[in-house]
Amino acid sequence: MRRPRLGPVETSVASANEALFRPVRAGNAFEETVERLLQAIRLGVVGAGERLPSERELAERLGVSRVTLREAIRALADAGYVESRRGRYGGTFVNERLPEPGERATGEVDAAAFEDALCLRYVLETGAAEAAAARTLSPADRRHLTSTLAEAAAADLTDYRRKDSRLHLAIAEVTASGSLTTAMADARTRVNQLLDRIPLLEPNLEHSNAQHAAIVDAILAGDPVAARQAMAEHIEGTASLLRAFLA
Repeated sequence: MRRPRLGPVETSVASANEALFRPVRAGNAFEETVERLLQAIRLGVVGAGERLPSERELAERLGVSRVTLREAIRALADAGYVESRRGRYGGTFVNERLPEPGERATGEVDAAAFEDALCLRYVLETGAAEAAAARTLSPADRRHLTSTLAEAAAADLTDYRRKDSRLHLAIAEVTASGSLTTAMADARTRVNQLLDRIPLLEPNLEHSNAQHAAIVDAILAGDPVAARQAMAEHIEGTASLLRAFLA
C-alpha cells in the first residue's frame, strides 16, 4: 500500500502550521475549528492529497475536544474539502480537487474593508520580504523557499491560488516570527476572498511567477531593499487587478 503524503513538514522556522493550528476561543469552538482547518487547506499549508495531523494532535493544538474536532472534520467532508480513510495509513486527507469558491463575481464589495485588506497585505508582505532577506537563512529555510517557489510556478489554474498562498506564507515563515506568520495567514485569507471573486488570467500568472522568482532571488541574496521593492511591485499589480474588477 502506498504511504500517504503527510501534511506540513516541520522546520526550524515559525511555521504556518503552528500559526494556523493554534488554540481557538471557547465561545465559538466549532466555528473557529472549521475556520482554522479551512484556512490551512485553502492557503496550501496542508496540500491536496496530504493528511491532516492526527485527531489527537489537532485537538490538543486547537484546544478543543475530539468531539468538536470530529464535528468540524465531518462538516468539511460534507462540503467536499476532506475525506476520511481507514487502515494502517488512514486519517483525514485533503481532497485532490476542492470545491469552487461560491462567491465569484457576486455581491457588493465593501469599499472600506476592501482597501483595509489591501493596505494590511502591503504592510505585512513587504515587511516580511525585507525581514526575510535581512536574516541569515539556514539551508532548511532556503530549501523551503525554493521548493514552494517551484511548486507555485508549476501549479495549474485549479491549484494556483493555494500554491501562491503557500509561497507567500513561506516568506513569512523564514523570518522566524510566529506573530508575523499568524498575521500573514489571516491577512492572506482576507485577500483570497477577494481574489476568488475575479478570474485567473494566464498572462497575469506568468507575470506573477516571474515576480515571485525576483522576490525569492532577492531574499536568498540577502538584499532587503530589493526584496521589499520586488514584493511591493508584485502586490501593487495584484491590487490593480482587484480594483479593476471589484472597485
